[in-house]
Amino acid sequence: MNTFAGIIDSTLREGEQAPGVRFSRQQRTALVRTLARIGVEEIELGIAAPGYNHLPDLVSEARQLAGERCRLGLWSRCRPEDIRFAARCRPDVLSLSVPVSDLHISQRLQKDRAWVRETVAASIRQALDLGIPRVAAGLEDGSRADPEFLVQVAGIAEQAGAFRVRLADTVGICSPAAITALVRRLGNSVRIAIGVHCHNDFGMATANSVAALEAGADWLDATVLGIGERAGNCRLEEVIGFLALQRDCSRYRTDLLPGLCRRVAAAAGMTIAGNHPLVGSSLFTCETGLHQHGLAVNPMTYEPYDPCRVGARRQLLFGLKTGTRAIHLQLARRGVNLSEQQLRRLVSSVRALGESVDEEQLLRLACRQAELPPPC
Repeated sequence: MNTFAGIIDSTLREGEQAPGVRFSRQQRTALVRTLARIGVEEIELGIAAPGYNHLPDLVSEARQLAGERCRLGLWSRCRPEDIRFAARCRPDVLSLSVPVSDLHISQRLQKDRAWVRETVAASIRQALDLGIPRVAAGLEDGSRADPEFLVQVAGIAEQAGAFRVRLADTVGICSPAAITALVRRLGNSVRIAIGVHCHNDFGMATANSVAALEAGADWLDATVLGIGERAGNCRLEEVIGFLALQRDCSRYRTDLLPGLCRRVAAAAGMTIAGNHPLVGSSLFTCETGLHQHGLAVNPMTYEPYDPCRVGARRQLLFGLKTGTRAIHLQLARRGVNLSEQQLRRLVSSVRALGESVDEEQLLRLACRQAELPPPC
């Protein structure tokens, strides 16, 4: 991932395409502010079309909130009127989308490949002539396109002045191996930056995005909690967590991810599962004796990163799944040492409760078992 340039957050564009999701002005500006603090390099603010009349003001407000390091982008169809509207909004980046699979070209648009080639070149030139600083070409349904035509359109975009092509796995059919092959093929054909936009229809959007980076892609798209069409997209919290906590990418603040996800979930009417990667409330709750033993010896045995890196803390529960050794180690850590007989009775008492107890409850039970005055 030596060429990795950054993450494009598309929560305000792709995320708002999810059924029932509509962010208020205050929610949009709060999201921009937090994404910039986290370290996201580019924020896609919405769809550039005359009907989205909030965008000029949003771009202006976001520029004050995001700072110089974070680019502000818009997404647009290759329609002259939409491109003119985008130019009036004054984004840093305009991502023009065009289908490259024959399925979309012929059946959805009733066009042909010649139309795609001409439209890509003309649309990029129009956007640049209107003063938009950076123009990207989004290759819609690229994962189902004829690979030779995909490369051809990417080359046309490069010649027309695009600074980036964005490969879209529009219906999420790629595997990590498949996206790797496509990215490498593009990388061998163009000199401009390559981005990927992965959907999660088979649960592989984050894996595919990381695989694309490892194959040489420069940019990846993501949304908070993966919200978007159908099963959604690459999850921002997952990819930032992986890059920061496993690839030592120090540019990102993982401690802000839980709060960001909670705010987006509330705005979108979603519930975050307790075991949701990186931000779930029960991720570091452990009840099994084997794992508790390992955690007591060295937390790295059963945790991929320190909970505090994502603003969480470890919680141990004791019940039917907990053995004598784990309870002994936990009590010893708190300065309570029971005899073997007392320990066996305590374990039996805990298991007989029928429900798990936390560390403080276990400590009180142990004190009563040993006839010690609480607190211990």
